[in-house]
Amino acid sequence: MSLLEKIIVDKQKEVQKKKSLYPIKKLEKSIYFSSSTISLKQRILENLEPFSIIAEFKRKSPSKGVIHENAKIEEVIFGYMQAGACALSILTDEKYFGAKPNDLSTASYWSLCPILRKDFIIEDYQIYEAKAIGADAILLIARILSFKQIQDFTQTAHQLGMEVLLEFHDELDIQKCADFDDYHLAGINHRNLDTLHFDFENSLKLYHRLPPNIPKIAESGIHEPQTLLILKQIGYHGFLIGEYFMKSHNPGQTCKNLLKEAKQLWETTKSKSAE
Repeated sequence: MSLLEKIIVDKQKEVQKKKSLYPIKKLEKSIYFSSSTISLKQRILENLEPFSIIAEFKRKSPSKGVIHENAKIEEVIFGYMQAGACALSILTDEKYFGAKPNDLSTASYWSLCPILRKDFIIEDYQIYEAKAIGADAILLIARILSFKQIQDFTQTAHQLGMEVLLEFHDELDIQKCADFDDYHLAGINHRNLDTLHFDFENSLKLYHRLPPNIPKIAESGIHEPQTLLILKQIGYHGFLIGEYFMKSHNPGQTCKNLLKEAKQLWETTKSKSAE
């Protein structure tokens, strides 16, 4: 059994347990359930800065183990917002990513940015749960879902007022959804879900295979301003970065530094092009 398969098996058990403890009728009583959401897509497209960063909060990962175990979510998200991140991504998986039950709802309470719930969503229930804890958008991973699930889950998210970032890892993922473009953002993840290794060629070779009308997000393994510049020049609208920020002592400051360096590089490149 691969790591991804093991994660899905564990997620199925987790979801069944949650459904028995917190049925949908109980989730619907949450203060967030009737609240309006912030558009992740709009925030990325309307950002006046050259680089739209979705800054991620996570304490550990299956590939790296413990990253920032004692990180306090309030401190980190304040740092991200002050740094200029235009959105937040909050991991909600406890076993593999070290999430705590109230991480996303805490972020939602304090944040002025749209919040993406990042998890292995395999059932409708988790979408209702995302709304109940304050998410503005959800991540759907094409690799682990059937085409019908992707359609149905996207529709459920729409009905609840949330947006969908649909994540692709390879050509097969994109082919699965070739006749579907009802989601808001298309993500290309550089991490191979089977080996956990990074392959930046994914961003280069898969970009033009995605629907032209959907904004595109490059995800994982980004830690240099030069990488941001290359991806921006290809046409990517946003960049989801987590591990690079979270492994530092001050994630917000690291985010600020990367954005500053990338902006300087962008402006220098534009000046040279104008000469």
